[in-house]
Amino acid sequence: MILYEKKEEHETALINRRRVMCRGGTKAEKQKYEEEEKQKNIHWTTTKTFYITRIKILTTKKGYGATIAIHFGTTNSCVGFLKDGNVEIITADQHKQFIPSYVAFLSNGEQLIGDAAKNQLILNSENTIFDIKRLIGREFNDPIVQQNIKHYPFKVIEKNSKPMIQINISKNEQKIFPPEEILAMILKKLRENAEVYLKQQVTHAVVTVPAYFNNAQRQATIYAGTIAGLNIIRIINETTAAAACLPTLNMTKKEGNILVFHLDGGIFDISLIKRQNDIFQVIATIGNTNLGGEDFNHRVMKYLIKLFKNKTGKDIRNDNQAIEKLRFEVEKIKRILSSEYEAKIEIESFFDNENFSENLTRAKFEELNLDFFRLIMQLVEKLLDDAKRLTADEIVFIGGSTRIPKIQQLIKQRFYGKEPLDGINVDTAAVYGAALQAGFLSGAKNAPAIILFDINPLRMDIQTVNGEVTEIIQCNRIIPTKKIQVFSTTNDNQQTIPFQIFEGENQNIRDNHVLGKFELNGIPPAPQGIPQIEVTFLIDVNGILKMTAEDKRTTNSNNIIINSNRNRLSSEEINFMTKDSKKLADKDKKLKEPVDVKNELEL
Repeated sequence: MILYEKKEEHETALINRRRVMCRGGTKAEKQKYEEEEKQKNIHWTTTKTFYITRIKILTTKKGYGATIAIHFGTTNSCVGFLKDGNVEIITADQHKQFIPSYVAFLSNGEQLIGDAAKNQLILNSENTIFDIKRLIGREFNDPIVQQNIKHYPFKVIEKNSKPMIQINISKNEQKIFPPEEILAMILKKLRENAEVYLKQQVTHAVVTVPAYFNNAQRQATIYAGTIAGLNIIRIINETTAAAACLPTLNMTKKEGNILVFHLDGGIFDISLIKRQNDIFQVIATIGNTNLGGEDFNHRVMKYLIKLFKNKTGKDIRNDNQAIEKLRFEVEKIKRILSSEYEAKIEIESFFDNENFSENLTRAKFEELNLDFFRLIMQLVEKLLDDAKRLTADEIVFIGGSTRIPKIQQLIKQRFYGKEPLDGINVDTAAVYGAALQAGFLSGAKNAPAIILFDINPLRMDIQTVNGEVTEIIQCNRIIPTKKIQVFSTTNDNQQTIPFQIFEGENQNIRDNHVLGKFELNGIPPAPQGIPQIEVTFLIDVNGILKMTAEDKRTTNSNNIIINSNRNRLSSEEINFMTKDSKKLADKDKKLKEPVDVKNELEL
């Protein structure tokens, strides 16, 4: 039973002013806070200095060394670093800025990551993993997981309610990996690339995630970093990171509302961000973590598979090699149709001694994906509703799928002909902004002081055992934020209080994501309604929920234990995966040594 919500007057005039100014408060509100600040000798010019000092005190740590920024994309990933005030996108194999977000396992046990993994996909599709961003932090029965695994050549099984990737190491050996461990392999590869490039050890990172990632997905990303040997000092939303790079471009307005539109291979996010010089405040954000370029590809593939069957009478849907050949060509043709009106797909020896040859027009591509485009525009309207119809002074595109002409046309029409900002690299803007934050948070030399205030994109509700539902954290609330609820018992001598937390925007909380089931244990026996257990719900700067509990009658915070069945990795599992990762790396090194020696001899 929830007795009441504890109100705390912990917001200072400084924070109130920041909220009013950044959210476009009324003239009366602004005047009110200006008067308060005059009395307290607080000025807006010193506000930024205050936050810079406070953030540096809280976050700058000795011994960080080089702190990198990682953009983990559905399709490709990259890493950046701030050096002497300038961002460098770190290149690796073949001097490429990106590595494909692919992991593969060979029959000899060798592990491949990036281009090497993607290049052998057709011949080793069952042991080549991609799209891990769509699995991480989800449960196996999640409809999104069930929808996506239909398109994967690799096997996804259930273990402890989680999706696990099953790999055939050899004819007689199978191994299963949680999504966090696969992601860790990619993060580790990026970390190693950075270490080679910077010629020093790297242990700390800022990592970008979709703005609409939920609590579980953010926590899973941090776990993956730990397994990869990285201390993730900040999770930053991709749209917010992209906005953070604007001050360094010297080509944008220093004040106004920025609409950041993010569409990549598997994610759609859109945020409206208020800029005041080098301070950025997210006003509203919305998105879909299962909508992107891969979905456009699936529609085209489905259409082409049907055409092939109509012509030849042959169905390729159960042939992984044919599917992966087609997937590769469809991705290429989609890119071509961003600049051409028609393109041709030709695949020799496609399936069962048949070649494949079809034309695809841009108009047909748009027709096949019309409902996706409509959904995107519906979400744009929802964002503007949440932002109380504030206008967008500037538009920023990020993500490769923003190159699709139909997307550009729809956004331009909706915002009355306004064009997105030129000079912004849609592929690297997020990692660029994240690198600026990494430098700032680690106290790097000449790091620009860009201050970001993000929000919690999803509402959180609590439901007690009697069915009572209370909102804990409203959506679009500035983070970090906290709320305090006081619980009591419904029965005499009750020593446990169970409750659930839901996360999402559906009116019926049962349709939202279950963040976890929890229990307050160790309550001293007393008549019903007498115990007062104060539970603090804190959403930290990374958007992750943390909880503490205290018995108000005894002011003892040690005797109240919060037990959770949240579907998350235990410290033992993380330690095991970290050791397993090292074993795999050592095995890879031994397998590659003969090849390296051979290459040296040939030179």
